[in-house]
Amino acid sequence: MSSTPHLLQLSQLCVSYGPVEAVHQVDLHVAAGEIVTVIGPNGAGKTTLLSAAMGLLPSKGQVSLSGGVIVRPTVEAMVAQGVGLVPEKRELFGEMSVEDNLRLGGFSLWRKGERDQGARLQEVFDIFPRLQERRAQMASTLSGGERQMLAIGRALMAKPRLLMLDEPSLGLAPLIVREVLQVVASLRDRGVSVLLVEQNARAALKVADRAYVLEMGAVALSGNARDLLHDQRIIDTYLGAGRQEVAAH
Repeated sequence: MSSTPHLLQLSQLCVSYGPVEAVHQVDLHVAAGEIVTVIGPNGAGKTTLLSAAMGLLPSKGQVSLSGGVIVRPTVEAMVAQGVGLVPEKRELFGEMSVEDNLRLGGFSLWRKGERDQGARLQEVFDIFPRLQERRAQMASTLSGGERQMLAIGRALMAKPRLLMLDEPSLGLAPLIVREVLQVVASLRDRGVSVLLVEQNARAALKVADRAYVLEMGAVALSGNARDLLHDQRIIDTYLGAGRQEVAAH
């Protein structure tokens, strides 16, 4: 088992904006059937790391999928290899219906000749019954939580083996955050591995198997998510503030 290559492996990944290095020599991996989270303060480089791994930003270092090096990562290359991204801004088509947004998510497979959109649509509706209720509604009329569900559902239409999620809890009420992250946890049982970038450290650590803490573009700490949830350094730096914010609301 240990000789099986990781589903995703980032080795010595560096990303620069001009002369400024935003991500510095990051080593990170996601095994098949695993949920891995990247937490850290605002400006730590979390979204930049995800964007580079998906091929949205140029990077130095190495990106590998199932042991095969992706020489020049591009979005097209990563999608073709079964990687999906749900960006922070969700980027839905507001003037299209929920169902049309979902069908668009499966377009790359349809173009390849796969014609099982109906079955995959039903799978997404099984995961998100609320989307089935609202299938004819315009995406612009959905609540924030429903939009996040639609963004995840659209990514699932492409049958990814690895789903990258950028700040799925952003702007959502605590109850909705819990619901969305429960769905993220259930993806593991459906054979989808997850790389989760999340500002809400407590929620992320509860749902993940392993975690990396990014500070100033470098990995400051990594390990088992449950262990980090009880690590005094994490509690003092990330979870203490979270408790105060909850109390403040």
